[in-house]
Amino acid sequence: MNLPINDNLPDLNASKANVPRTLIVATAGHVDHGKTALVKHLTGTNTDTLAEEKSRGLTINLGYAYHHYPSPKDDNLTNTIGFVDVPGHTDFINNMLAGVGGVDAAMLVVAADDGIMPQTLEHLAVLDLLGISSGLVALTK
Repeated sequence: MNLPINDNLPDLNASKANVPRTLIVATAGHVDHGKTALVKHLTGTNTDTLAEEKSRGLTINLGYAYHHYPSPKDDNLTNTIGFVDVPGHTDFINNMLAGVGGVDAAMLVVAADDGIMPQTLEHLAVLDLLGISSGLVALTK
């Protein structure tokens, strides 16, 4: 699968008007590769909110977190990066599908100690089918 580099992402620092900018990024990747932990590290928000998610250490439902930061061009404006944290387990692929529709980009999370796994490829295929070609790869663990 060849995902081309997409230069169509909104430039959060380039502003023709003094308006806040928002970028929505979905996580993607295999179960237990650290998607939720990475979002928590970036935002301070634990996106696993259900008791079952906490007891199993496994994301089931979509989680949401935000990072707000001042615009480099205008101290009175605040830009936002919103994260949609999706489950990595194959049993919850329907929730993953619901979470990635309409996002601006994806953050593919791969555990360095595990490498590319089946749900990594499954999530990449979903992103490709939906035309989500902008994003980044984050190596964890």
